[in-house]
Amino acid sequence: MHVGHSYKQQPPSGRFDAIVVGSGIGGLTVAAMLSRHGKKRVLVLERHYRIGGYTHTFTRPGYEWDVGVHYIGQVGERGALRSVFDKLSDGRIRWAPLPDVYDRIELGDRGYDFVTGTTRFIETMGQAFPNERDAIAKYVDLVKSTAKKSSMFFMTRGLPSLVSAVAAPFAKRGFSDLAGRSTREVLLELTKNEELIAVLTGQYGDYGLPPSRSSFAMHAALVSHYFGGGFYPVGGASVIAEGIAPLIEENGGHLATNAEVESVIVEHGVAVGVRLADGSEQRAPIVISDAGVANTFGKLVPEAHRPGAWVKALANVPPSVSYLCLYLGFKATDAELGLTGTNLWLYPDEKHDENVARFEADSEAPLPMVYLSFPSAKDPDFARRFPGRATIDVITMAKWEWFSKWQGTKWHKRGAEYDALKAKWTERMLAVLFKRLPQLKGRVDVAELSTPLTTAHFASHPRGELYGLDHTPGRYELPLHAKTPLPGLMLTGADLATCGVAGGALGGLITAGAILGPGPVMNMLKR
Repeated sequence: MHVGHSYKQQPPSGRFDAIVVGSGIGGLTVAAMLSRHGKKRVLVLERHYRIGGYTHTFTRPGYEWDVGVHYIGQVGERGALRSVFDKLSDGRIRWAPLPDVYDRIELGDRGYDFVTGTTRFIETMGQAFPNERDAIAKYVDLVKSTAKKSSMFFMTRGLPSLVSAVAAPFAKRGFSDLAGRSTREVLLELTKNEELIAVLTGQYGDYGLPPSRSSFAMHAALVSHYFGGGFYPVGGASVIAEGIAPLIEENGGHLATNAEVESVIVEHGVAVGVRLADGSEQRAPIVISDAGVANTFGKLVPEAHRPGAWVKALANVPPSVSYLCLYLGFKATDAELGLTGTNLWLYPDEKHDENVARFEADSEAPLPMVYLSFPSAKDPDFARRFPGRATIDVITMAKWEWFSKWQGTKWHKRGAEYDALKAKWTERMLAVLFKRLPQLKGRVDVAELSTPLTTAHFASHPRGELYGLDHTPGRYELPLHAKTPLPGLMLTGADLATCGVAGGALGGLITAGAILGPGPVMNMLKR
């Protein structure tokens, strides 16, 4: 089941209390929050034919794949995010735990397990690095404290301007220094063991930057998020939108697909609505953009009304990494293929930064990382929906420039040269997969590769970026706030906080707090 209605076939009517541009988890979260707390009629406009952003799914005969949800943390019984999803969906979203070893980091032929629970994580890492036990314990404490400070910092972005000005310095205390430094720089103060540093940063693909480039604040937020283990939505990622949509619609809201917003309408210096690509207009006293900061101020807001200080600051933070994802289908069960739900992070060796730099300079260089996810093995409902089948996602990094010459061509109609390039990348990624899991060779039934152009087409990210703004130290100095300098226009989603489902949902809560006040948000976070 997929939610929403085609804008053309079932156009929205009447007056709305708010318009949300984009139906990613940030947009859905703020829309549901507003619907529940007085802003009954919320219009959500999605340019894609599916609601959900990176939480949507796509199908091919006999198969289904999630496009962005590979695992989520903090949704166990006592998880902070569990309360949010339970209340947004009235408990309709169910979660299945990943195996106890939720991530396995492999540096060449050396493997290291990330196990559920901080105490056990310290024990397991300590067994692998017996001379580094103190450093590992200090690392875990630093990660947890930094992640906590990070949440406090982001929540100030939803406070009224005067309150935020007073609270921000306190929220930044003890945080800005770590946020302004690279992950590698911070870890080198704990240990000089390069192998250990490579293992501890082995999830860097989850935010797209190797250790010397990423902000330690982003690294800490990500690692802390999974200390309690990984989880997967029962029924696939699309159940997230299916679970949240009823709360929006039962209060008179409307979820519209195939509804591409062309621009924000500004009258007398105030955002009063949006103009769609078909020329139609929708108006509301609040316009909320979940389209990403780059799209919002580079495309949707008329140039004369773009806040100069924000635009200048944003120019110093580049877009995040682009990527390739190979979706594979097999006519066999996970048990028959020997697959489990543990994610595999495959690296040539411990030199993350050098490998990424070499690859960026030469696309023919060895792949610096390959991430293997096994969605059918993670979802206990998959076998019921697709009996006798299994799916795998194979993901690696890419550069927009390698594919940009086909920008402007149509999806599935980009020409023979582009198809040949995709075939080449597919073979390279399959070679890594078969080396690690040789039992899969010769058994692939379906293989479909998405490129940065695919991301640009469906998600409207200008350079096919996966995570919006890059998670460099400079990102944490941006003057972002839920309320933009353009009256009537607000931001939400991952760019307001951090990448991922948790970061996007946090962005939604921040924006909801800016509109409704902190009370409803604090109630959402209560377990």
